[in-house]
Amino acid sequence: MTLHSSTTGITPESLLRLRADTPGCENVVHFNNAGCGLLATPVLTSVVEHLQLEAAIGGYEASAARAEEVRAFYDEVAGLINCAPRNIAFSGSATHAYATALSSIPFERGDVILTTRNDFISNQIAFLSLRKRFGVEIVHAPDLPEGGVDVAAMAKLMRTHRPRLVTATHIPTNAGLVQPVAEIGAHCRELDLLYLVDACQSVGQYPIDVEQIGCDLLTATCRKFLRGPRASGFLYVSDRVLAAGYEPLFIDMHGSRWVAPDRYEPTATAARFEEWEFPYATVLGCAAAVRYARQIGLDAIARRTPALAARLREKLADIPGVRVLDRGTTLGALVTFEIEGWQPHPFKAAMDARRINSALSFHDFAQFDFTDKNVDWCLRLSPHYYNTTEEIDFVAATVADLAA
Repeated sequence: MTLHSSTTGITPESLLRLRADTPGCENVVHFNNAGCGLLATPVLTSVVEHLQLEAAIGGYEASAARAEEVRAFYDEVAGLINCAPRNIAFSGSATHAYATALSSIPFERGDVILTTRNDFISNQIAFLSLRKRFGVEIVHAPDLPEGGVDVAAMAKLMRTHRPRLVTATHIPTNAGLVQPVAEIGAHCRELDLLYLVDACQSVGQYPIDVEQIGCDLLTATCRKFLRGPRASGFLYVSDRVLAAGYEPLFIDMHGSRWVAPDRYEPTATAARFEEWEFPYATVLGCAAAVRYARQIGLDAIARRTPALAARLREKLADIPGVRVLDRGTTLGALVTFEIEGWQPHPFKAAMDARRINSALSFHDFAQFDFTDKNVDWCLRLSPHYYNTTEEIDFVAATVADLAA
C-alpha cells in the first residue's frame, strides 16, 4: 500500500511540520498512540506555562486569571464532537467519565444492560459490579462471522429485553475493530433507549458527531489519539439526559447548589458531572490538544492514520510465524498480532531495545475476543498521522527479524 498526500490529506511538507512539533519523534518510533499519543509542543507549552503561573501567583489566582482559556476547553471539545459547550464535562479519565455516567442511572434489580462482546475491560467489570450490587442482567449481542457486533441481532435484543441501557465501545482496546455505533444508535433512537458510547480510541482518530451517532452519553480520553496530557478525558451528556434529571450518584458543590438544609439543586449543564477540584494545567493542555487536532483536520487524520495501520497490517501478515488478529469490516489504527516462539515481556523488551514503542494485551483484557481467537497475549501497534511510511517499514522489518 502506497500512501499519497492526495488520499491521506497530509502533504510531505505538513508532515515535516507536524514532526517538528513532536519532539518525541527524534527519540522513538512511537507506535503506542492507543496508549498515549506523543505530546505536541503547543500542548506541552500550555501545561508548563500554567504550572509556572501557579508557582508565581498561586493556584486559585492562576485559575482565575486563565478562566477564559479554561472555558475554551468546552468550546473546543463541543466543536470536535458537534454539540454545545453545556453538554461537556471534564473528567480525570475516560474510565472515570464512564463510571460517573453509569452512576447517574437508577438501576434496579432485573434491569438489563445490553452491550457487545468487545466492550472495554473496565466497562465489562463495571457491568459485573452492577450485577453484583443491584442484580442487573448483562446481555451481550452476538458478533458477525467476519467480526464486529451483529447490529440486526442487537436490535432484536433491544426489542426483546427493553434494556435500561444500551452501550458499545466504538473501537475496542484489544484489536483494530471499528464498531458501527451510529447503526446501533439509530435503533436506540427508534426505541427511545438510553445509549452510552465509549469513544476512548476513536476521538482524535476519526471525526465524531454525537448527533449522527445518536448517543445520549459519550466518554473519551484526551491522552490517546488526541495527544493530550494524561489523567484527562471528557463526558458528553445530551440535552435530553440533562432535562430528564440524570445526575451522578456523588454530586458535589461544583455540580450542584445546596439551596436549603435538606435540599440541593443540580447544575443545569453537564457540569453536574464534574467535581470542584480541577487540574487546570491539564485542562488547558487538553484544550490545546483538541485545537491542534481540529487545525490539522479530523477528515485528514481519519484518512492517514488508518491507512498507515493498514500498510503495517499488510506487511506483518506476510511474515512467517506472525498472525495478525484484527477482524471486522472496518479497521482502525490498532494493529494486533501474535508471534511464534516468543513470550510477551521478552518480545516487548526486544521492541523497546530498538526504540519502538508498543503495548501488550492479555487474555483477561478481552475474555470473549481472545477466547474466540485462541490467543493468550498479543502485541499492539498503533501509529498516528505524524508517523511515516519509513517507520512502518522499519517496524515491520524489525518484527520479521525477531520472528526469524
